[in-house]
Amino acid sequence: MAETKTEPIITFKDVSKTYILYKNDQERFKALFFKPRNPKTNKALNGISIDIYPGESVGIVGDNGAGKSTLLKMITGVTFPDEGTITVNGKVAALLELTAGFSLEMTGRENIYLKGYILGLKDSYIKEIEDRIIEFAELGDYIDQPVRTYSSGMKMRLGFAINVNIEPQILVVDEALAVGDATFKNKCKAKINEIIESGTTVLFVSHSADSVKEICKRSIYLKKGQVIFDGPTEETLKVYHEAKEAEAAKKKKKK
Repeated sequence: MAETKTEPIITFKDVSKTYILYKNDQERFKALFFKPRNPKTNKALNGISIDIYPGESVGIVGDNGAGKSTLLKMITGVTFPDEGTITVNGKVAALLELTAGFSLEMTGRENIYLKGYILGLKDSYIKEIEDRIIEFAELGDYIDQPVRTYSSGMKMRLGFAINVNIEPQILVVDEALAVGDATFKNKCKAKINEIIESGTTVLFVSHSADSVKEICKRSIYLKKGQVIFDGPTEETLKVYHEAKEAEAAKKKKKK
């Protein structure tokens, strides 16, 4: 845990989030008008409380469905808790859904401004970082073409370039988002490391223990929406791997 006496930059206090599970899109649409009876639900987060301090790099580990994505989406303001409170004190850049908010009919350059406005940036600041974003994205003349003409990889490059160049105070990273060829991936990794070294607070989700150890001194292990362990990364990963081994042994015994 953080030893600093400063105020947390992110605070979760007794946060819970429940999703209704629908069988199909038709049921989801009907729920807009009629409250479903006895719906099947999934408690993505269940009363979690955590503090994250300025300058920390914190890994979030756990199996699929543990609540990792929900936690990150709450920090970025994409979704909100049913219970509890979340406080985020700083400008957030999220390397999650990189192409969210793009207008397909607008050019790449125009989308830089659109994304900037969505992030609450001023026109003068966007103009200041515009060339830096374009240079990083390496889209050439396509920067002035409609985004609908881009491949999915090109859109992700632009989204990544925007988010890492807005000088965030908080960076949320899902390592599964690898963009471009090997050279560009290395460039992305180098930029993330540069942001971390500058003192930016980082939340990092990965299934790679080596990547978590490389980037994060502290890690949080989530299971079924609850914090199982929160501490030094080596200890957290040990608890996580022991739990997985115990589950595997239990399944083997049942067979």
